[in-house]
Amino acid sequence: MALPVVAIVGRPNVGKSTLFNRIVGERIAIVEDRPGVTRDRIYSKAEWRGRIFSVIDTGGLDIGAEDEIVQRVRHQAELAIEEADVIVFVVDARDGVTPADEAVAELLYRSGKPVVVAVNKVDNREQADAMYDFYRLGFGEVYPISSLHGTGVGDLLDAVFAHFPEEEAEPYDEDVIRIAVIGRPNVGKSSLVNAILGEERVIVSPVAGTTRDAVDTRFEREGQAFVLIDTAGLRKRGKVYETTEKYSVLRALKAIERCDVALVVLDGQQGIVEQDKRIAGYAHEAGRAAIFVVNKWDIVEKDDKTADRFVEKIRDEFAFMPYAPVLFVSAKTKQRVHKILPKVVDVAENHAMRVPTHLVNDILAEAMVLNPPPTHNGKRLRITYATQVAVKPPTFALFVNDPELMHFSYERYLENKIREAFPFEGTPIRIVLKKKS
Repeated sequence: MALPVVAIVGRPNVGKSTLFNRIVGERIAIVEDRPGVTRDRIYSKAEWRGRIFSVIDTGGLDIGAEDEIVQRVRHQAELAIEEADVIVFVVDARDGVTPADEAVAELLYRSGKPVVVAVNKVDNREQADAMYDFYRLGFGEVYPISSLHGTGVGDLLDAVFAHFPEEEAEPYDEDVIRIAVIGRPNVGKSSLVNAILGEERVIVSPVAGTTRDAVDTRFEREGQAFVLIDTAGLRKRGKVYETTEKYSVLRALKAIERCDVALVVLDGQQGIVEQDKRIAGYAHEAGRAAIFVVNKWDIVEKDDKTADRFVEKIRDEFAFMPYAPVLFVSAKTKQRVHKILPKVVDVAENHAMRVPTHLVNDILAEAMVLNPPPTHNGKRLRITYATQVAVKPPTFALFVNDPELMHFSYERYLENKIREAFPFEGTPIRIVLKKKS
């Protein structure tokens, strides 16, 4: 199910990034008191009134500026507007309505999207009175806020919530395995889709970025139903501003949100680049099962150790995803492509696996005997009870005396013990700490 998308836009230095951080509850965007610091769209998820939604932070819209970086930032913001279901237009109460605000408003009129005006930096009565000037922008009700202090943000989010599209029912049955094919442009994703399907379902072109949208293809293999989602190539940040790439990044992220298993396609000839790690990180953070698919293996010069060295490189570069298996294929010659779907079925089952509570507690009790929990300032971590509370990904709640006493290295040790005991290949595991009352 696609999440509603909220884009935060406005001219430079009105407090967009501070509002973004306030809404998502983390300091993700760089906040600095000078224009142009936010160079690219930044995505995150937030929740309001039980509804999860995506938030896009954008660079400032400096409509008339000629500087190349400013123009790129402006184009990023324009793309965010196109992707959004609702737009939060941030203005500055201290400055009043400026010509730049009016220029942004004109751009927003043309978008045809719902617009909610947030009058920021309202910290006293005098600034509250100044907000009435912004009614002349023509978007109806305006909402005074202080993104720095959080005042008024709840009312603003209520107004945003009112414009969310209706929740759509999941179009596929629970037993359908949804596969997202992700990777940077030109690693051979569309060719891989065609090789898996055994027919030319997707246009294949040697030009990077040909696939502009996410396309669903439903099929069956040996009685198992699948949906294959071919996503647009994810470009390096800073290169997403090309007009033809309008929806590609967000659509790919939406595909990841919808899938059970992400096939992270790497280029065997080019090797691993920084953008590959960013793309794989999207799937990991979303809690999706994942398989590394090293494509173009037919044209790699190799000896009997080449594959082992590549796996070692993957484990080193993607240290945050040690659970993801690696397959070496050639979409062009169909070499080993037949191994992909059986592996997808395996990791999808692991992603949805439940472990009985008594077994979880037995494994953790044994782990604590072998390696007792650490102490901090004379206090020792005690884990009194554990249970699996969710699947997709498998999530375990640990009831402890003090969550602050859990060191990340000990948490990783416990996760490794769980993985040794149960077949969780291909899926991330989440551990949630709860203070025992």
